[in-house]
Amino acid sequence: MDSSERKIQQPETAQKSRTNRVLSAVFSVYNDNQEFESAGISEAEAVFDAIKDKEPEALYQLAVMYYDGLGTTEDPSKAVDYMRRAAEWDTGGVKYAALYNLGRAYLQGYGVQASSEEAEKYWLMAADDGNPNASVEAQSSLGVFYSSPDTQDLRKAFYWHSEACGNGSLESQGALGIMYLNGYGVSKDVPAALYCLNEAAERGNVYAQGHLVAHYYQQKLYTRAALLAERVSEYEDISDIANSTACDPEYICRGITMAMFYFARCLQLGRGVPQDTEKAQHYYTKAAQMNPKLCKELQMDSTYSTI
Repeated sequence: MDSSERKIQQPETAQKSRTNRVLSAVFSVYNDNQEFESAGISEAEAVFDAIKDKEPEALYQLAVMYYDGLGTTEDPSKAVDYMRRAAEWDTGGVKYAALYNLGRAYLQGYGVQASSEEAEKYWLMAADDGNPNASVEAQSSLGVFYSSPDTQDLRKAFYWHSEACGNGSLESQGALGIMYLNGYGVSKDVPAALYCLNEAAERGNVYAQGHLVAHYYQQKLYTRAALLAERVSEYEDISDIANSTACDPEYICRGITMAMFYFARCLQLGRGVPQDTEKAQHYYTKAAQMNPKLCKELQMDSTYSTI
């Protein structure tokens, strides 16, 4: 079976992806003169519970486990309570991580009443004015937060994506490229946009790759568009990509959808690749299955000849 016909693994939630990374370090955080590396996840709960009143890291790890039901029963209220206690107790990295997760809990209404105001408050504390030792995830999340329709402030979005990018965020680097390309919250600057998008794409940012495909196509660089689009269209394991890049699965899917649509467009019209209408329909269908709304928007653009 052709690799393009294999079923794409749909993404886990962003929190699940982050939890997988947390678990890789769970048994090496505190060993208290014991070796827990061979222990199961259920044993980790007992270990952390035994020292949670001594070590904020243990309290934080328990909160993560209760958040996802990881080796224990999901308990949103306990997860939020432990996060809050860890944030109030610690003065270092655990504090920032806990504040970030409290912001997420308020945004999602997980264990608390949903409140975008409270989410913003906790993320601002976690971001700590762009401190590189604070939560870079909070800094990047503020960039997304201020880009959202209900809380939009594109100048603030640009500021926070800039801070996060400077502190190593791959997701924000791609976001900056898109903002420069479209003049969102900053003067339009195509060279700066392409620099950010290319750097982010090379580091594995799939959303940046999708936007590069769109840019190449719109600039009539059809061969480059088709080559990159075909490669991105073959990505399958969204969760694995999210784990390795720390990018949001939703935006990974959007990047792949864009690549599939533009590759289908190239195939349909014979631009950059030999014309193949049957193969084009295959990729149009895959794009529509992955993100129907985005695919419809792209289809409307093609209908009115904007692409």
